[in-house]
Amino acid sequence: MLTPVSVETGTDELLCHIDRRVAVITLNRPAARNALSDKLTPALRRMIAYCSTDNGIRAVLITGAGEAFCAGGDVKGMGDRSSTDELTFGQKVTRLIERQRTLTGALFEMRKPTVAALPGAAAGAGLSLALACDIRIAAEQAFVSTAYARIGLSGDYGIAWLLTRAVGAARARELMLLSDRVDAQRCETMGLFNRIVAADRLAEEAFMIALRLANGPAEAYGAMKDNLDEVQHLGFAASLDKEAERLVRSAQTEEHREAVRAFVEKRPAVFR
Repeated sequence: MLTPVSVETGTDELLCHIDRRVAVITLNRPAARNALSDKLTPALRRMIAYCSTDNGIRAVLITGAGEAFCAGGDVKGMGDRSSTDELTFGQKVTRLIERQRTLTGALFEMRKPTVAALPGAAAGAGLSLALACDIRIAAEQAFVSTAYARIGLSGDYGIAWLLTRAVGAARARELMLLSDRVDAQRCETMGLFNRIVAADRLAEEAFMIALRLANGPAEAYGAMKDNLDEVQHLGFAASLDKEAERLVRSAQTEEHREAVRAFVEKRPAVFR
């Protein structure tokens, strides 16, 4: 078994290691429920960019240390606007747009499979972070809250789009406007969580799913994500056409040839 390799993130508020082609990223502010900070967030942006471009990484797993996934923005620091007081409204908007696109935007756009493992709360931008991943595995005590209404904010980091995509317009409006705490069982029923596991099994279960994805057909996964993303704005006929184009292209890859050989030889496929 290969020894996991640590990756320097620039701060102890974010940890990362590579284990058998899976990048495991851990938000590491357990005392603050892994709230996003001025140190953690830039490091997370860098790690998302790194994982997207490093060919040795085939899947990404994001989790939180301690009993929470991510509580979103650090509310205690929101009252201090000294760093932005001199910016114009337009400058503030431009800055936030760039920050959003390089965090949840970049995570959603990543063509590698992504998994979020939630040991506990995911709130506000933390919920956006989880929703930007392909698959969400949660501990039994995990819960979510959009939280924005509680602090008089309208939402950021793609929460409206991601939430509507996950649960539909009616549920998304309910969750945004009421900002209620939603327990794991209801999250699974609504489609926010893919599965729920015991807390002491979360890390192992989530990693095994990420490892399975890391050992799968990377090119085919990227094409699948393209197909799944486009159904949000394409009609059925256009979606059929795009699927045809990508299917023909994937049929010409070594991945496909290896998968067929493995099927005929009755053995697991090995994707290089």
